[in-house]
Amino acid sequence: MKKLLYILPALAFSVAALYFFAVPDVSFLVKENPLKTSLMRFREAEWKAKGREKDVYQTWVPYSRISPYLVKATLISEDDKFWSHEGFDYDAIQRAIEKDIKAGKFKAGGSTISQQLAKNLFLTPEKSAFRKFREALITWKIERTLSKKRILELYLNVAEWGDGVYGAEAASRHYFGKSASGLTAMEAARLSVVLPSPRRLNASGDQKYVNSRAEIIYDIMVKRGIVVPEFEEVEAETKAEAAKGPGASGIIAGGPLEGSAAWPQKDEAAAPAGTPLKEPASRDEPRPADFGKQ
Repeated sequence: MKKLLYILPALAFSVAALYFFAVPDVSFLVKENPLKTSLMRFREAEWKAKGREKDVYQTWVPYSRISPYLVKATLISEDDKFWSHEGFDYDAIQRAIEKDIKAGKFKAGGSTISQQLAKNLFLTPEKSAFRKFREALITWKIERTLSKKRILELYLNVAEWGDGVYGAEAASRHYFGKSASGLTAMEAARLSVVLPSPRRLNASGDQKYVNSRAEIIYDIMVKRGIVVPEFEEVEAETKAEAAKGPGASGIIAGGPLEGSAAWPQKDEAAAPAGTPLKEPASRDEPRPADFGKQ
């Protein structure tokens, strides 16, 4: 009994010391923007070791100056339960564990946007059980300190979007030559596709994976009514053609325009809400976000 009285305080002290060591203070993030993340410093060390003279390209912008299309596309692509979970998607974690067991090695995965933010801000890309443990503790702290909107604003400003490219504004200008506020729905979809493998994928290139997956994400946005302007344009144009009479331009009166957002898509490009998409090599693939919960 006496031994237990000594062991319990020692255990409590050890846990407190571990928490203090593993979990940095995140309260400053409520009002302050981080100057440089742990991931950025890690990349700079890599460049220096390889003798590369390269700088981090990042421009901070507030949430209000980021295209709503990019916000929606990122949620579809990266974290379908963002607005409802408390930092962890347990279904995704279970799938990741099952894949790790099947593969016979620790590959991680199942990360939410909050977990990715914790890793980007304070940790490194190292894949280890201890790093995932620290990531979980920091994620827990972030979710209890910051609002969901602030978490999204931080993530969209520090996420890696290419070799040396960080944040939505830098990515938008790098790939499309425009501000993040002016992104179209398809450009946003293409940028969201790059997030799992930002140094391998090119949002403005012609990679088959980027093209096909961006079409799927765009189609989900259309089906959920997120890409409303396109629907309005199609409806107005269709009515105008119908008023001219059948055959005026080769379009059936009252029908959608071929190639438009309303035109029926191929089965493989139209994933219904709630249908999991094909898993990527680096991390769990996105599932459609539940936008009704926003």
